[in-house]
Amino acid sequence: MHEVALGLDTFGDITIRPDGTRSTDAQTIRDIVDEAVRADEVGLSFFGVGEHHRHEFAVSSPELVLAAAAARTEKIHLGTAVTVLSSDDPVRVYERFATLDAISDGRAEVILGRGSFIESFPLFGYDLADYEVLFEEKLDLFSRLRDEKPVTWQGTTRAALENADVYPKTANGITAWVGVGGSPESVVRTARYGYGLMLAIIGGSAERFRRYVDLYHRSLDSFGRDRLPIGIHSPGHIADTDAQAWEELYPAMEANRNAIGAERGWPPYSRLQFQHDIGPEGALYAGSPETVARKIAATVETLGADRFDLKYANGTLDHGKLLHSIELYGEVVAPMVHDLLARG
Repeated sequence: MHEVALGLDTFGDITIRPDGTRSTDAQTIRDIVDEAVRADEVGLSFFGVGEHHRHEFAVSSPELVLAAAAARTEKIHLGTAVTVLSSDDPVRVYERFATLDAISDGRAEVILGRGSFIESFPLFGYDLADYEVLFEEKLDLFSRLRDEKPVTWQGTTRAALENADVYPKTANGITAWVGVGGSPESVVRTARYGYGLMLAIIGGSAERFRRYVDLYHRSLDSFGRDRLPIGIHSPGHIADTDAQAWEELYPAMEANRNAIGAERGWPPYSRLQFQHDIGPEGALYAGSPETVARKIAATVETLGADRFDLKYANGTLDHGKLLHSIELYGEVVAPMVHDLLARG
């Protein structure tokens, strides 16, 4: 099997310091840049930063955070997880990422999504009734901008363009993905416009996403497109032992899940649910390096994925624990995953 790339994602969760006090937004953002630097030092392939507009998360402008990381890193690719394209302007998104690509010397990537959080829609003056058409039209426009040639385009959600061009120009264009949570229509759309497929697997077994992988390949064939990459985004945490990782992660995840779940009508998070999530049928990659490596390898093999991105920041886990998790991921888990896959 081909070698899988291993990356990291963070939503910029506001952390709790070891003394029990809440970190500031500003310190959390500075910590994220340091975490990206550590990820580069341990040889990981990708570092993604999410976009949110609510009090649990510090990052509302991921490109700025990524630009700071680009200036301090050398090899790691830098991108979003995700950019909420529906409530943004495709021209400005492309120009921002073209700028990031220049700063990073060709390491910029963008993962586009509709957004599972909806705060950005009223914040920027968009109607949630247009949720579907906003993404469809803006993805279409972004696809045309990727050619970096003058674009003529007309839709219903923004002003038309007549022979409009975007700057700065890049050397090889922007690597772009679409984040998909499990909608067949989204999978087909991703293939139609020629984007990599990033599967957000945050619940249940990876096996149930196999049908989306197969649909993606069939769709690419039907549209006459060459093979494009498939990635996986799932949460997790790594410590020296299983017990340590689980005891560090559970309180942080419980607080985070219950805060968001209260808005969405979810039942309270429990130890029982956590035990299921860290098991073979769950979507939580938490434990010792060996435990996490075996689960990642099994998932990659099941889905034929090209990249696995671990959402390493979950709730209030403090910066020191996150740095240690990143070190174990790059120095121990990554070589183990590659060895497991090579041995089948």
